[in-house]
Amino acid sequence: MIDLSIPLLRLLTTPDAFGPAVFGWLITGLFGLLAIIYAFLKWQRRTSLNWIKAAAKAKKKVWKELKVPLSPHSWTEEFVHDVQPSTCSVCLTSLVYPQALGTKATPRNPVHCCSVCGVVAHFYCSELAAKDCKCVAQAGFAHVQHQWSERWIDMDDNSEMSAFCSYCDEPCGVPILDAPTWHCLWCQRLIHVKCHAKMSQESGDVCDLGALRRLILSPICVKEDEEILRRGMLSSITGDIMASSVIKRRRHRNKHGSARSVNGKLQNTSTANTVLEFVLNRLASLKRSISQSKDPILKKGGRVFSGKDTHYAWQKKGSSVPYVQVKKYTLVDLPQDARPLLVFINTKSGAQYGPSLRRRLNMLLNPVQVFELSSSQGPEAGLKFFSNLQYFRVLVCGGDGTVAWVLDAIERHNFESPPPVSVLPLGTGNDLSRVLQWGRGFSTVDGRGGLSTVLADINIAAVTMLDRWEVNIQEEKSDGDRSKVQSKFMMNYLGIGCDAKVAYEFHTMREEKPEKFYSQTKFVNKLRYAKEGAKDIMDRTCADLPWQVWLEVDGRDIHIPKDAEGLIVLNIGSYMGGVDLWQNDHEHDDDFNLQCMHDKMLEVVCISGAWHLGKLQVGLSQARRLAQGKVIRMHSSSAFPVQIDGEPFIQQPGCLEITHHGQVFMLRRASEEPRGHPAAIMTEVLVDAECKGVINAAQKKLLLQQMALQLS
Repeated sequence: MIDLSIPLLRLLTTPDAFGPAVFGWLITGLFGLLAIIYAFLKWQRRTSLNWIKAAAKAKKKVWKELKVPLSPHSWTEEFVHDVQPSTCSVCLTSLVYPQALGTKATPRNPVHCCSVCGVVAHFYCSELAAKDCKCVAQAGFAHVQHQWSERWIDMDDNSEMSAFCSYCDEPCGVPILDAPTWHCLWCQRLIHVKCHAKMSQESGDVCDLGALRRLILSPICVKEDEEILRRGMLSSITGDIMASSVIKRRRHRNKHGSARSVNGKLQNTSTANTVLEFVLNRLASLKRSISQSKDPILKKGGRVFSGKDTHYAWQKKGSSVPYVQVKKYTLVDLPQDARPLLVFINTKSGAQYGPSLRRRLNMLLNPVQVFELSSSQGPEAGLKFFSNLQYFRVLVCGGDGTVAWVLDAIERHNFESPPPVSVLPLGTGNDLSRVLQWGRGFSTVDGRGGLSTVLADINIAAVTMLDRWEVNIQEEKSDGDRSKVQSKFMMNYLGIGCDAKVAYEFHTMREEKPEKFYSQTKFVNKLRYAKEGAKDIMDRTCADLPWQVWLEVDGRDIHIPKDAEGLIVLNIGSYMGGVDLWQNDHEHDDDFNLQCMHDKMLEVVCISGAWHLGKLQVGLSQARRLAQGKVIRMHSSSAFPVQIDGEPFIQQPGCLEITHHGQVFMLRRASEEPRGHPAAIMTEVLVDAECKGVINAAQKKLLLQQMALQLS
């Protein structure tokens, strides 16, 4: 490169040569090339818009012939950088507002995004949007019809394999080369507009819900109940009426930006009667306007909100008082072999992928089967909604703490045949997701083929068992008496000593300054963990653990090495983001059994400080194996940090006792190993046998347990 640059520099600086002329030609050619590229991109965009307009125009004609049940859009406020479409679905112009010269560009422009079908519109355009969204409740219809729409979002993660017309098998989806294309909002199939008439004559436009039909809750099995509002019920309506992610929680602010509502409940009780009267009048106006072509809307401060499935704000003297209009759904006429997927999303987990993930799942599934977990709504609402189903599966989108939350709710519900649980990892460690082969984090989803492939894997996943353990905590008072026993549950691991201290310091810092962690990546959070570990290397606050803690396993005292600064009790083969402490695959000079997550046994190891813990993370050392048993007791004579499944706390002098609580059904991703897919097939056979009455729930559970043990 240097050899070429020197002669070129000499050519440009020599006065007798044609250096300046050549330089001018190069600049002129570069500007010409840029002009050609700009013209091509502008022509491509104009062609794409005309392509979409042609598809939209043809779609309106089909609506008049086919009576497809439609629904208004469920608008939520999003930002341009957070949504995939860059074009307004109403006016077909750019969603990015042009900036005047000399002004600072706005990187994030608020727009309206439909949380059900994913289309995006300007605030002032959403009022004029057509009612062409998914109709989630179609009870009374004989079958599901294709709901064709323009392809605003590419939901297929493997577009090279499936960008073909479902009728003629010819390539489609390229605006410049192909005819206008539709895609079905339910089955995600593509079809040329010109091919639709032929397909409609042959199949009657019946939709089979596509490759994920077994996971999708069919809309013809969902009934929309009538709303009943009574005086005195307004403040508690969100607790009385079950709502899924279709129900939007909006926060309306006054001109100063302050909000006066929390979770849809009235905060200004002095105006409750006035608000109730306003709500009833508003509902009456909604009923009168059913025959009108446009949705009832409410305009406040220049913003337009759809009149369906939303919260309204009524402003009086600068204050905002919300009221809630929600829908109640029930399941009817469910077939015996129906096995839909119940989805729980914790939007606060990890890097907070929850909002965008919820929108993608709403597009692939029926939105009424997707529930968002929050402090005001736990898993009980979704489990109650699915309580009449004999068999269904659960997908938990979150970290290990979210999985434990859902498992607790399933246990309290007392299902005769508890649903198996799969995991889509959104947390930081995701240790349970790793051992169940669902991946180390959400970033690995695209590498495995995208969200559609993950749902397909859930459909054929094998059922396995997971031990759950009860941790009884009893503190010793200063007078020698013992306090009341507190109980917690463990499914992954328990640590006491230096590892728990690092987790506790990290947890305390996150509680004090949460704003520093909301937008951080997992890598940054791990660096913060490393920082706390480096502090412990210097302090060595747990160096006296062997003299302050006594370990008892199955009634036998276990010697703790003098250099130990932490004890870890293991139930699964993954710790703190994938570290295998028991190491089944290595040769050991002891006679302990292999570790298994459903053998009703626990393993105990020790580590010698934060430096040892760091070497374990990078695979440069091994933990010391101490014991294996069914009942673990730890007695401490001084306060020590303890963490259970990543949740740290300070344990005062007392006793920890870990005993087996029970087993839960989990879904393990079928691997490419020879026994992977047969295990999934055997699981399906047992489920079919239970549905047909050949075996009962207790027999199925026993057979699944034996199968899990044999195929481990």
